[in-house]
Amino acid sequence: MPKDKTIVVGQSVKRIDALGKVTGETPYPGDIDMDGQLWMKLRFSDRTHARVVAVDTSAALQIPGVVAIFTAADVPVNEYGLVTMDQPVLCGPGSDRPGADVVRCYMDQVAIVVAETEAIAAQAAAAIDITYEDLPAVFDPEEAMADGAPQLHADVPNNVLVHYRTRHGAMDAGWAQAEVIVEGEYTTGYQEHAYLQPEAGLGYIDDAGRVTVVVAGQWTHEDQKLIAHALDLPEDQVRVIYPAIGGAFGGREDMSIQIVLALAAQRLRRPIKAIWSREESILYHHKRHPIKLRTRWGATRDGQIVAQHATVIGDAGAYNYTSTKVLANANLMITGPYVVPNVHIDTYAVCTNNIPCGAFRGFGAPQAAFAAEGMMNKLADALGIDPVELRLRNSIREGSILSVGTPLPPGVSMPGVIEACGRESYWTQTLDQGWMRTPLEQPIDPARRRGVGFACGFKNVGYSFGFPEQSWATVELHGGSEIETVIVRQAGADVGQGAHTVMLQMTAEAVGVPLERVQLLTHDTAETSTAGSASASRLTFMSGNAIRGAAQQALTAWAQEERPAIATYQYRPPKTTPNDPLTGKSEPNFAYGYVAQAVEVEVDIETGLIQVLRVICADDVGHAVNPQLVRGQVEGAVVQALGYAVMEHLVSREGRILNPYLSTYLIPTVFDVPLEVKSVILEYPDPIGPWGARGMAEMPMIPLAPAIAAAVYDATGVWIDDQPFVPDRVVAALRAHGVGVL
Repeated sequence: MPKDKTIVVGQSVKRIDALGKVTGETPYPGDIDMDGQLWMKLRFSDRTHARVVAVDTSAALQIPGVVAIFTAADVPVNEYGLVTMDQPVLCGPGSDRPGADVVRCYMDQVAIVVAETEAIAAQAAAAIDITYEDLPAVFDPEEAMADGAPQLHADVPNNVLVHYRTRHGAMDAGWAQAEVIVEGEYTTGYQEHAYLQPEAGLGYIDDAGRVTVVVAGQWTHEDQKLIAHALDLPEDQVRVIYPAIGGAFGGREDMSIQIVLALAAQRLRRPIKAIWSREESILYHHKRHPIKLRTRWGATRDGQIVAQHATVIGDAGAYNYTSTKVLANANLMITGPYVVPNVHIDTYAVCTNNIPCGAFRGFGAPQAAFAAEGMMNKLADALGIDPVELRLRNSIREGSILSVGTPLPPGVSMPGVIEACGRESYWTQTLDQGWMRTPLEQPIDPARRRGVGFACGFKNVGYSFGFPEQSWATVELHGGSEIETVIVRQAGADVGQGAHTVMLQMTAEAVGVPLERVQLLTHDTAETSTAGSASASRLTFMSGNAIRGAAQQALTAWAQEERPAIATYQYRPPKTTPNDPLTGKSEPNFAYGYVAQAVEVEVDIETGLIQVLRVICADDVGHAVNPQLVRGQVEGAVVQALGYAVMEHLVSREGRILNPYLSTYLIPTVFDVPLEVKSVILEYPDPIGPWGARGMAEMPMIPLAPAIAAAVYDATGVWIDDQPFVPDRVVAALRAHGVGVL
């Protein structure tokens, strides 16, 4: 057994991938080549909704350098999907799957072209002649729900993928008790993930005869499962390897090129490479859901919320992806992190012929929080109660009952997080008046006005609503009289957040050896068991518990003189349960993270430009395994949330994205970063987290938009309930209320 325990967890250890990434030596999927490789390009749909009658490849095949073209008839099992298998791999005739001959959006793939060069493949893809029979299309979710609307899927009546109902308490009694009622309608837009590395990969047959795909994703074993299903192969005949991953944010959860690369490599027995352009990346991978939220809140004069009603409608696009799960989160979080005795919610995920929507950092919580925190700030204004004070009067606490009728799991720190954010920003607490905001100095320029806003939120850690949650790890201890080398096998994806550094820290801590003795094997289905996805703020929590369990068993074997000592452990957290279809009652999650933010903004009332000057973000991380990485996650999430709130305006018209370029779809640059992003790291240990750690990467994304909206109201007296707050939208709202009128 190790004699001198080295404390590694809690230290700001340098990232293990830092040097290779800053020098450019680290290979990403697009950097990897093999001798004799061919190039692949895809022919995407030319219609939003149509039956593909014929795919004529004759002209394309005659182009010199074209090696092969594959269509729907070449896919053994022509379907895939992360939650439901509702999307064809390739759309067109010749497939056994009913409905696979129909394209339902511009993202649908019709043919795979493989050629000697990328340019030839692109030329051939454009030369394919496709005959369509147009079908009626629908682009508005509420219109799609109406009787008689065009139907996208035979098994999805009225295009409603799911309808969640929450019925808690007695609404008539709640409204009778309400002395102040506020109402609002909120809309949120698409958001493009805009990760640095567009979709790219390499497919080949490895030395063991396995179909192998080198790609960037978020869950190697799920990619393996979906590829194997589509190719009708045993899973062990498919291998997925992730090299470095240039960002994900949920955008790599669903398939892009994985299956088609595998299919082409299997059929041709040669390496196949593909790289999407930035335009293709924006056009053809899923987006954050646009959601419309209508809600009504009632409270007593002393600030107790007594009733809430909400209708939530999310645009899923043409296929499910993770829409049923994202809208389940929105359904849970539309009430905010508050105790509400009487709740009535209807939430819908609706299919349209728009681009599919799926996972994006926050997973439904940012949209729900925009409405919930907007309503809380409006309620504070109507009651004349400070917004921090009002939140603390209603905040969830230990043992609080959620809208789904069950108590939160232990470890609720929301009140402490709210208080810490208030103290560290613009608020003070007095014994006689409670929480009060300090005055803000205004600019000299009368066209510029400053304001302060506050918002908070919570979100699940790990999979929800009955989805099976697990993570495997193997720990090997090598040496003689002492442990000289530790090998940990853990498949969790490092998408740029530093997860692998944290995994090494947790392994070293669990075994009790210096960090330099630990080696990590990961990102390869041939070397690891499943760890689940790099999503749901779950990776540190789940992989840490798996590593800790494996390390404990390996140490026991080591003490019994086993050399090497090897142990494999599966961690399973407490079970969750799905919503009751009539009442919504469930035990939705086994752990949560908690966040609060205060912001200071400056609004130019002439141009509508909003500048976010300062953000104070308080996060309960349970225990900061690597504090520097935590600060990095806070700062990155705040800037990403800033883009979502004030500038990222993806324009889709009749299913077509009109601005698929980073010159017209604007994301924050270094010049847009707030002057200060203050990370307030709080450590209230989660009772079942590894070393008390909670997941936290999504949390700072959640409350920023409503905090900015509150700050804009504080500065101008105008609420803006449509996101993003782009200048023309802000100017229109200000002028409608007489602000800035000459």
